[in-house]
Amino acid sequence: MRRRATILDVAEAAGVSVSTVSKAVNGRYGIAVGTVERVLQVARDLGYESSLVASSMRSRKTGVIGVLVADFEPFSAEILKGVGSALSGSRYDLLAYSGSNQLSSEGWERRSLSRLSGTLIDGAIMVTPTVVNVTADVPIVAVDPHTGRADLPTVESDNLGGARDATRFLMGLGHRRIGFVAGRPDLRSAIAREAGYRRALSEGGLPFDQTLVEIGNYDPEYARRAAHRLLTRHDRPTAVFAANDLSAIVVIAVARELGIQVPGELSVVGFDDIPEAARHALPLTTVHQPMSRMGASAAALVVALMNGEAPETTQLKMPTRLIVRTTTAPPAP
Repeated sequence: MRRRATILDVAEAAGVSVSTVSKAVNGRYGIAVGTVERVLQVARDLGYESSLVASSMRSRKTGVIGVLVADFEPFSAEILKGVGSALSGSRYDLLAYSGSNQLSSEGWERRSLSRLSGTLIDGAIMVTPTVVNVTADVPIVAVDPHTGRADLPTVESDNLGGARDATRFLMGLGHRRIGFVAGRPDLRSAIAREAGYRRALSEGGLPFDQTLVEIGNYDPEYARRAAHRLLTRHDRPTAVFAANDLSAIVVIAVARELGIQVPGELSVVGFDDIPEAARHALPLTTVHQPMSRMGASAAALVVALMNGEAPETTQLKMPTRLIVRTTTAPPAP
């Protein structure tokens, strides 16, 4: 039987290095177009095949949509569920890819796209990308993008309106000192949620107090420090609105450690409505954003772009709604 061609065979026949062959068949940057064409032709002539790469070289299509995330946390997991549900029964497969690392997360989107686009995926959905001016050989949709100029098609929720509703709800219960655990300052969602908090205070005639705002960064450790600073003040707030559910759950844990009763002495509201919010020992009052539907909408949008269609809009904003559970009550007399 004839031995199957390897990447070493392709490199030798094309007169290039193994790394150059790898870059050519994976669509990475750094080599001339002529070299790429020569390498791919040699690969075809030798019958060099390796799953998706071989299929891509033959047809330039893989039937795969990539979902690129910085980390697999509850928000991105719910987006993935929505994408998967939308693609179920279709001719497209789903590839979930985490391209970030702890040393340098800035620009992870470009690195991921350079590795995947052109040979492994036909379209990409980027979740909470830090960079939105990326370019690639495949259609791209951003979910909950960075604060920068959004040239890409985007899907997000009504973050400002949801935060405004949450803060107004707490004010309606009688709270006048409402702390805010803010999210990541580099994301539009976090900025919009703080803007909604501020707008509700202004509309309700309450002064904005910067000292009642702490950065939680959508991260449990940051949120723990933020909650501790708010709840150990001599004039601590009677309610806290956290920019995401994970931070809100941390606020409840810190309150318990400090002997503060929720909701008797402290009301807490989150944002997202991740599954853990309803399953928590104290089911969390929160702002529901339709994360699964956002993922499904992103999938539909990227498929339309892949098919050369022109959607009515490429900037989708999903409505939110307040879900009242057991972590909120009027302030203690």
